[in-house]
Amino acid sequence: MKIAIFHDYFDEIGGAELTMMYLARALNATIFTTNIDREKVAKAGFSDVKFKSIGSVPKIKHLKQLCTEIKFFFLKVKGYDYHIFGSSFSIYAARNHYPNLWFCFSPLRGLYDLRYDKKGFFEALKQPFKSIHILFDKVAVHRMQSLVCNSQNTRKRIKKYYHLDAKVIHSPVDTSEFKNKKSENYWLSVSRIDPYKRIELVTKAFGKLSNEKLVVVGGAISDYKKYFEKIKKESTKNIEFKGAIYNRKELVELYSKCKGLIVVAKSEDFGKTPIEAMASGKPVIAANEGGYKETIIDSVTGKLIDDVNPDNLARTIRETSKKTDKYKEACLKQAKKFDVRIFVEKMKQELK
Repeated sequence: MKIAIFHDYFDEIGGAELTMMYLARALNATIFTTNIDREKVAKAGFSDVKFKSIGSVPKIKHLKQLCTEIKFFFLKVKGYDYHIFGSSFSIYAARNHYPNLWFCFSPLRGLYDLRYDKKGFFEALKQPFKSIHILFDKVAVHRMQSLVCNSQNTRKRIKKYYHLDAKVIHSPVDTSEFKNKKSENYWLSVSRIDPYKRIELVTKAFGKLSNEKLVVVGGAISDYKKYFEKIKKESTKNIEFKGAIYNRKELVELYSKCKGLIVVAKSEDFGKTPIEAMASGKPVIAANEGGYKETIIDSVTGKLIDDVNPDNLARTIRETSKKTDKYKEACLKQAKKFDVRIFVEKMKQELK
């Protein structure tokens, strides 16, 4: 089969982009997208994946999203036997591309479950436009013939907001890429900087832990630059900010030597970083919410925290730091359940 994959943009490389590139490589598919940063793609280890740009879009967040939707809406690609969609703006091309499948990473959170999280006058002004956006979004989704999603958590959102069901195939990690080395004196946080990721809870926890060190990997888009600068300004000296790291070898090295990973995003869709940490034999301390509950086994591969706040995080970090090595074998075993080979085989079966 000659397969086309549609995805919003590749100027930032996160979990969704990695998933689509794994799939494109396995299926020998071509990815149609807008912005492409080929240097970041190469650093992530996917220089062999085929891309075709349908034209660039601005970098300003909301304008970028609108322009991406418009470009995909008018897109017509011919000569492909099957069409896979991997994001929330590219799905506007579904009307011209059948047969099709949507791999949903989550219904747009700013339109649905996080719609009213931000407060203020300008946020109130956005609400009528969000209502209109929701109508267009639902029309695009209902043009999909088959739905697959990355977690049971995302499946629940699809049922709630779209009144549709989806098959769960967890997003993959290439577990062979990761390695375990003797832990050095630092904990790791790997996440884009976004308010819903709640990174400030982690930095405040380390403000209470003078004997522990935190390394933060992740960057912020222009909308959240001030938010990120405020976090850095208020952080203590035992916290190091490395910015976004797209070089996979560098990231793998950080995972291999850390004491463990800390993730506290609000009801995370799925979350690939806990699997990357476990593939490195490292425990994960996480919020007992969302996709984390599907990957982390409490007290076996890490700790799940019910009430996420700096005090509870600090206490859990102290307790876990005493013997991080005891989690190693269980973590390695758990990570293998989410290996890329399993993902590819399940996706191939779905396409058949």
